Amino acid sequence: MLAMTKDEAEAYARDGYIIRKGLLGIDEVNLFRERARAQLEAENRSGGVMTKGDKDGKATLLKMWTKAEDDQYGFLARDERMVDLAEDAIGKPIYLYSHKMTMKQPREGGAWEWHQDFGYWYNYGCLAPEMMSIYIALDKATKENGCLQVLKGTHKLGRLNHIRENDQTNVEQEHLEAALKRYERIYVEMEAGDALVFDGNLLHRSDANNSDTYRWGYIVSYNAVENAPFKRVREYGNYEPLKKLPAGTFRTLDEKAA
Repeated sequence: MLAMTKDEAEAYARDGYIIRKGLLGIDEVNLFRERARAQLEAENRSGGVMTKGDKDGKATLLKMWTKAEDDQYGFLARDERMVDLAEDAIGKPIYLYSHKMTMKQPREGGAWEWHQDFGYWYNYGCLAPEMMSIYIALDKATKENGCLQVLKGTHKLGRLNHIRENDQTNVEQEHLEAALKRYERIYVEMEAGDALVFDGNLLHRSDANNSDTYRWGYIVSYNAVENAPFKRVREYGNYEPLKKLPAGTFRTLDEKAA
């Protein structure tokens, strides 16, 4: 089963998200995580990984790619399981907008405040909210280690005003407070390999990692082809044809290539 079921499509339209359990098998997620951990922690030691701070001074590590290269990250971004879910969510031909690793280290990873991804994608030249993301948990995600939280159904609010605070772009407080009163907050606890598929206008956040465990995730964002940016603001997000790959292609890479 690659694309959304009827029940999943209905839930996505109603709630703004679905959880696909076990999108990656246990062997797949273990391989992906081990390769990523070795590579990105080494890059972090040499200053090759970005950090994003929260209001309390804690930082989340972030690694972003501008296009899908022929490595495990680029291959998973083009994996048919991911692409088919994204195309069902958007309902139109799509392309890869961006992909990144977000890494909350034990006792260190910072919080992300409430925001909509389209809240800033709009400023990068995307006119319509025909955009979405898939977050794959590479470690078990719990309340204690800062799992994602969503406000169920808030994708129907449309794009809210956002402001820049610290290193983050967050929804303005007045509308956030109203949304928090009216919409149900869901803590999206996930097993490694589970995927959260969510709309670009869904309000979401995460707390700091106050546990002794890692909370790493891989996030891929997709855009409708016809919604490609009308101006070039960032190196990422600009249209390139998407070449879908068979499921699990990233597993064929040897460790050096990955």
